[in-house]
Amino acid sequence: MTTVIVATRNRHKLSEIAGILGKHYRFLSLLDFSEAPETVEDQSTFAGNAMKKARELARWMQGRPGMDLRIPDAHALILADDSGLEVDALKGAPGVHSARFAALDARPAGAPTANSTDAANNAKLLSLLKDVPAGKRQARFRCALASIRVKPAQPMLAGQTFEGTCEGCLQAAATGQGGFGYDPLFVPAGQTRSFAELEASAKNQLSHRAQALLKFRSYLDTLGL
Repeated sequence: MTTVIVATRNRHKLSEIAGILGKHYRFLSLLDFSEAPETVEDQSTFAGNAMKKARELARWMQGRPGMDLRIPDAHALILADDSGLEVDALKGAPGVHSARFAALDARPAGAPTANSTDAANNAKLLSLLKDVPAGKRQARFRCALASIRVKPAQPMLAGQTFEGTCEGCLQAAATGQGGFGYDPLFVPAGQTRSFAELEASAKNQLSHRAQALLKFRSYLDTLGL
């Protein structure tokens, strides 16, 4: 069984990735490696941030004594995700700043920014769109995945990236209790309910992350993993 080490501490994201990829893989995350350092997500693209997270985690793992005992598979892969929302009326914002959108307002110039709460991000987005009519609220979720095969004390192999998008529009108010992030505001194209209202199985067929993970799974198939 191939081990996939997901470079996240977000339980919702980990659950979603595991649900989409299925039971053929063993999943670990940064919750299993609590001492792993944080990565500063300062790249200008989702793919750049995802690859930076994957490479920094791979380097850290390869430099730690005894790490081979904590990675139970010679075919282990690190999988890093960076994803977010692009709103046409906001010229693509919040984009790579999606997770820390509200916190940007209080950031001193040049200082790194911690993630905001989902509620704060959604409130800021709704405030910015309050005068935008329903027909002008087009948006998309975008996901970039970066994967690196890793084994401690061995050279790090080149990484691969996989991207997916989901087109839709934004509501004037949040609906639904499921999902996370901007899910209560986002209605995917062809649907009448928000991501937060859809069943997990339905979301996992439509989402940006699902599209990227299908490409990742096809890549694993070519490797025989």
